[in-house]
Amino acid sequence: MTTLLRALAGLDPIDGGRIEAPRKPAVVFQEHRLLPWDSLWRNVSLGLPEKGARERAAAALAEVGLGGRLDDWPRNLSGGQAQRVALARALVQEPELLLLDEPFAALDALTRIRMHVLVKDLVARHRPGVLLVTHDVEEAVALADRILVMRGGAIAAEHRPTEPGRPAATRATLLAELGVENDLPSA
Repeated sequence: MTTLLRALAGLDPIDGGRIEAPRKPAVVFQEHRLLPWDSLWRNVSLGLPEKGARERAAAALAEVGLGGRLDDWPRNLSGGQAQRVALARALVQEPELLLLDEPFAALDALTRIRMHVLVKDLVARHRPGVLLVTHDVEEAVALADRILVMRGGAIAAEHRPTEPGRPAATRATLLAELGVENDLPSA
């Protein structure tokens, strides 16, 4: 799935066929990929025109709860804070498509939950299309309005967990499709 995400972002070439996607993508990777020699605001404003860059970065950092840390350095951040800076860097570009490549995989459980809430809020505010790559069934059910299961480079199943009464059923179906329903302890 990461290959699809990278192709959508224009980072990897495709061998055949074509990709139709919005022209303004932004990516948040599993690793924050912040530049350690630049302040947070400079990391967020990377690629923006110089005029107004600090102000736009300040607004983006404020949106992710780090408004008072403009001149701070990446080394002073926790993992969750670094991912919030990476999210601000993506959103300051005003993307039409936000590509999230397992951005919460390295975070502890409570930070993940906070990031889920933050991402839902930011997506509602900014309104980009979103593609989230995750191997976490709970995360997919909590964040997605549409879940695609990929196998062998093709879409193997599609689910809509946001339909009333569907999250628990979707979770059970996904676990069964992934072959782990028999591995779970009985309640």
